[in-house]
Amino acid sequence: MRYIGMPLARREDRDLVTGRARRVADLEIPGTLELAFARSPVPHALIRGVDVAAALKEEGVAGAWSAADLPYLAARAVPGEEGMPPWPLLAAGRVRYPGEALAVVAAGTRAQAEDGAEAVRLNLELLPFTRTDTARTSGGSLAAGTPRLFDDRDNLAAERTFGRPADDVFATAPVVVEAAYREQLLLPTSLEPRAILADPGRAHRLTVWVSHQAQHRLRDALAAALGLDRELIRVIVPATGGAFGAKSQTYPEYLVAALLALHLGRPVRWCEDRAEAMLAGPRGRGQHQRVRLAADEDGAFLAYELLVDADIGAYPHIGAFVPMMTGAMSTGAYRTPRVHTRVRCVLTNTAPTTSYRGAGRPEAAYALERTVDRLARRLGLDPAELRRRNFIRPDQYPYLTPTGRTYDSGDYAAALDKALAAVGYDEIRAEQARRREDGGPPLGVGIATYVERSGGPPDSDEFGSVEACPDGTFIARVGSTSTGQGHFTAFAQVVASVLDVEVDRVRVVEGDTGEVPYGFATFGSRSMQVGGAALWRAAEALVATARRRCAELLGVGEEDVSYAAGRLMVGGTPHPGLPGDTEKHPAPHVETGPLAGPPNVEVGPLPGLPIGELVARTGPLRADEIVAPPQAFPYGAHVAVVEVDPDLGTVHVRQLVAVDDYGVVVNPMIVTGQGHGSIAQGLGQALYEQAVIGEDGLPSASTLLDYLLPTAADMPPVTLLETATPNPNTPLGAKGAGEAGCIGIPPAVVNAVCDALDIDHIDMPLTPAAVWAATETR
Repeated sequence: MRYIGMPLARREDRDLVTGRARRVADLEIPGTLELAFARSPVPHALIRGVDVAAALKEEGVAGAWSAADLPYLAARAVPGEEGMPPWPLLAAGRVRYPGEALAVVAAGTRAQAEDGAEAVRLNLELLPFTRTDTARTSGGSLAAGTPRLFDDRDNLAAERTFGRPADDVFATAPVVVEAAYREQLLLPTSLEPRAILADPGRAHRLTVWVSHQAQHRLRDALAAALGLDRELIRVIVPATGGAFGAKSQTYPEYLVAALLALHLGRPVRWCEDRAEAMLAGPRGRGQHQRVRLAADEDGAFLAYELLVDADIGAYPHIGAFVPMMTGAMSTGAYRTPRVHTRVRCVLTNTAPTTSYRGAGRPEAAYALERTVDRLARRLGLDPAELRRRNFIRPDQYPYLTPTGRTYDSGDYAAALDKALAAVGYDEIRAEQARRREDGGPPLGVGIATYVERSGGPPDSDEFGSVEACPDGTFIARVGSTSTGQGHFTAFAQVVASVLDVEVDRVRVVEGDTGEVPYGFATFGSRSMQVGGAALWRAAEALVATARRRCAELLGVGEEDVSYAAGRLMVGGTPHPGLPGDTEKHPAPHVETGPLAGPPNVEVGPLPGLPIGELVARTGPLRADEIVAPPQAFPYGAHVAVVEVDPDLGTVHVRQLVAVDDYGVVVNPMIVTGQGHGSIAQGLGQALYEQAVIGEDGLPSASTLLDYLLPTAADMPPVTLLETATPNPNTPLGAKGAGEAGCIGIPPAVVNAVCDALDIDHIDMPLTPAAVWAATETR
């Protein structure tokens, strides 16, 4: 039974689409109190008073507290990155961004809690504030005199360099192009916002249900904040409506909910609503970039420099780490001899930024791929040909980049050529030339190649366990956490393939610290690459243990025992201690299409001992593995074809082609879904999305009528293709999948619009107003 590469239907989908899957908001525990937060209406202020007296008089309110009302809340905070200010659970002394929590109200219903929160009286003394566009000068340096968020430090939270400066090369290079780009702030708008339910149970044994990506890390953070042994805390992730990286952290609201549950001795729940998320929820992206690219007369790259100022919001949480991925991956797919990247993380009076799908890699690819197109225009070269001249060659792997990353494998030219053939590149160029000669809507084609990093931080490990049950089924436990990716199907395919059994005999368990003893997290496209590798190793170890145990049972040598199809045999033939039996063997669970198998059939006596019977005879059989393969480097080439209406400024995306290399793909249907989803988000950044901060320092969007997301009607024809270069560092050969569209689509679309208008630059999002202005200034 080999299931690697089979597009099996996702076993979890029926419950998700019918509503039978239970999310945090659906859970019913008697006596649960609902929380609502009174939040700051201003970006920066001294707190002169927070009065909860009126809130306590509202119907159904069981309690209301500011930091001053609960000293142990004021004494705790979410730790910042090393050496950086912590994030208070409730603001005390000063508020530093719009929506920062100042008080919390607990009531019988969410509506009653919101009424209580609205009744909280705030006395705030306004302070000058800083936004991402005022934190810097036009020359890129940090602006002098910008209001400080913390009295004891300036607003530069962190700084790091990659590679080494190349001023000597830029001074003598035949061709140098320079540019400045803006990566706008985005809202990680998952279907389900953040949510947590904490139940103190008995004897302070806390059970927490949470919409999250890293249950073990959250458990440890709760234990540290609450002063509890982590064995007294169980964290469960029920069905989760998306995350995109923004649910992998510990947030102040989580700690407040847990602390109040223990304080009140009652279950406490907080479910963020959409307006709350848009006001105070985490942001993604947010970078100002300055670049230089040097080349010789033939277009060979000589040096590349990227200077980044990243807006990480008011508190240096995980947002202070994410921009460093931009620096690490700034080299892209090219063998540029000298690369220098400087990343500065800047504090501003906005909600803290977080990891958001791609997390640093989209920013790196955008800066580089936009600049490669500018160089091609300067040299009069076709942008595809310029890329081919500078790609890392297949014979150069493993390839150590100037920023210190070792690429494992790849054939970047093959991916580009496949994408160009699929889009009909020569025909589009010919059509473009005709239109420029004869008239017609401007037509453009944009290319972007990328190399991304998957697997999580260097050397981050993951847990996998496979247990054989007496009834012939298997339990696969993994530290990864599904937020909608299809883990329960794809992980079962991995285990079933190693064990050579029907996939329906494998049950996957994850997202529960009570069931899975260890886990790292699900982010950075690491689930299959690392979690799948751990399960593969655990399944192999289970078979090895079963063979040894069978040999001991029968008094034969281990080398005499073989394994196949969930059964143990001696020398491949029946043995007196291994009776035959009759079984039904179900077909692979493929509901439609040419891969649908025959119905279950009755087969004759089979030799050997079923592994379930071995368990019944000898006791529990389980194998645990912790695996930490090195980071992998998926790659690809994306091509966009657009038409522009110069009178209206509208962009019609006529076609998108994505050729991605994820190594070995376990379930192509799931990966295709991930591809469409990430392309939609990449298109959203390119054309529609922006978390605008007004002149008053407040977010301009309060509903999804103000923050535009692409809908199904906005999606152009999409062609998804693959090349397959197996990851040499894992038993599966898998690399990360799921973030490619966010990385390659924005520069491809912007390059296409610039190509159509024959201009060098336009900032995202490409709104009609921005495009119209660009056409007027050509």
